Amino acid sequence: MRLRHVYLLLFAVGTVLPLSRFVPWVADNGLNIRSFFTELFSTQIGSFFGLDMIVSAVVLTVFVVHESLRIKMSGRWLILTAVLVVTILAGVSSGFPLFLYLRQEHIDNL
Repeated sequence: MRLRHVYLLLFAVGTVLPLSRFVPWVADNGLNIRSFFTELFSTQIGSFFGLDMIVSAVVLTVFVVHESLRIKMSGRWLILTAVLVVTILAGVSSGFPLFLYLRQEHIDNL
């Protein structure tokens, strides 16, 4: 198995697991952003994970922009958009392995 296939598998797991908790919440509450953040920051441990994810998403965004420019990936704005969308919808556990997969695919095709 090639490294990019490992990243693709991690992308699938990193998408399915968080969404398995988020989709039922949306089914019960709708897309109520206020309720989402109220529940997320209602406990110290929830706040810890919420802040960790927000900071991690910012770090991931900076990394994607820098790395895609550094290795001259074609379609980098499309890649950035895709990574941001999956990061917002499913979290860094989805966006990061997606970018690593796309990056490794680019490297493998050089």
